[in-house]
Amino acid sequence: MNKELIIRSGDNAVDFALLKDGKLIELHKEEESGNDFSVGDIFIAKIRKPVPGLNAAFVNVGYEKDAFLHYHDLGPGLLSYLKFIKLVSAGKIKDFSLKSFQFEKEIDKDGAIADVLSANQSVLVQVVKEPISTKGPRISSELSFAGRFLVLVPFSDRVSISQKIEDKAEKDRLKKLVLAVKPKNFGVIVRTVAEGKKTAELEKDLQNLMNRWTAMCKKLPTAHHPSKVLGELNKASSILRDVFNDTFTGIHIDDEELYQETKDYLAEIAPEKQKIVKFYQSQDVPLFEKYHIERQIKTSFGRTVSMSKGAYLIIEHTEALHVIDVNSGNRSNKATNQEDTALEVNMIAAAEIARQLRLRDMGGIIVVDFIDMQNPDNRKVLYDFLKEEMSDDKAKHKILPPSKFGLVQITRQRVRPEVNIETREENPNNLSGDVDAPIQIIDKISFALEKIIKDHKKVKLNVHPFVAAYLKKGFPSIRSKWFFEHKKWVKIIPRDAYTYLEYHFFDDQGNEIKQ
Repeated sequence: MNKELIIRSGDNAVDFALLKDGKLIELHKEEESGNDFSVGDIFIAKIRKPVPGLNAAFVNVGYEKDAFLHYHDLGPGLLSYLKFIKLVSAGKIKDFSLKSFQFEKEIDKDGAIADVLSANQSVLVQVVKEPISTKGPRISSELSFAGRFLVLVPFSDRVSISQKIEDKAEKDRLKKLVLAVKPKNFGVIVRTVAEGKKTAELEKDLQNLMNRWTAMCKKLPTAHHPSKVLGELNKASSILRDVFNDTFTGIHIDDEELYQETKDYLAEIAPEKQKIVKFYQSQDVPLFEKYHIERQIKTSFGRTVSMSKGAYLIIEHTEALHVIDVNSGNRSNKATNQEDTALEVNMIAAAEIARQLRLRDMGGIIVVDFIDMQNPDNRKVLYDFLKEEMSDDKAKHKILPPSKFGLVQITRQRVRPEVNIETREENPNNLSGDVDAPIQIIDKISFALEKIIKDHKKVKLNVHPFVAAYLKKGFPSIRSKWFFEHKKWVKIIPRDAYTYLEYHFFDDQGNEIKQ
């Protein structure tokens, strides 16, 4: 498995594409004048008003809509936080290490918001969910500082280890190591990528996090309310921090300044991997075109998503949930029976669904209607495979086993607005309305050909002259690839009368082949 990060810089935004074996699995955008409320940002803010009926408070963080702070997101050390903020803001605390800080008692986990917070009270909060639709940010007053290997949690003494680290001896080693080096009154969460790391690497990461905590505290005495006192890393660094590992084989960037920043950050977290950062300077082919990302975007974000062997997904969005329907495409195949066919298509679909959830950053409730399978063993194989495909997904999620009707329910945490790219384009034939992106026409022709070619000795394809030229150009041309795959030559006939996206198949008798 090879992973590559492709970073394209534009006039007002930077686009980030994460590829896994050449296939697009994540797409992010950082806009210069866009949303100033990213997950992980920390603000000094004021309580607008507690709402006892919701057991929550609305907080003015400078967004057009007040942020939402629920009692369960206050954290047990809230009273200590409030006392610390008050003393630091007044200049009465200069030592931010918490070594000699006198803690307050923890708040009741089932308490009431009005008992601990009041209007106009200063509070430090962290964005845990970006503004989505008509809602303001979701925030927490239990702060955490994420590093490469560790997460630092002030006003806590707890050390916890990622559940994805399964080796008990390694868990014990990491816990002993962290307990020996962590500062007093700071908790630490050990991330999965810390597995096997040396003491020096973890200590360096911990010191960087303590430096961020100190830098934030120094801003409090002069910070106005509301204001951001600590921002997340830039998007490139935060992506690398969260997903970078030994499977990365390349990071390609077309902006020199961003290239240098990324190389410097990689020098900190994985100096031996600096050589994989490349500055892309070609003037002939844009970076996203070079790695076929534009094509993948066009074919991955529509209502219908094509898969291999003619199968496809239909993705519908409603107010409350997402519905994904799996279709076999009524293709002929080598499976011996209907059950085998269903399992084959479902496995293809499971891999694509795991990719789509990450790519679109879909959240909430997702219901997948797989093709019905009667054999419970096959349903278990599908369930285990889907869990394995989603194991790399950083968003918290839960998958329920398939029901007897073939439905799988997934809940997936959403902390940012869903990635929604319009893939339909203006009709190129000067007609009203829009059409699927023309770049998809070749895929549609290929899928249609796969379904019909086995049942006919000869197949003729009539298409617009532009499309005909594209199918024939180069070596190997697309038509040549069809020949190698199907062992039959497809005669391509240009038709001037056709519209750009029109095509028809005919047999050797001149009869149109219905798809």
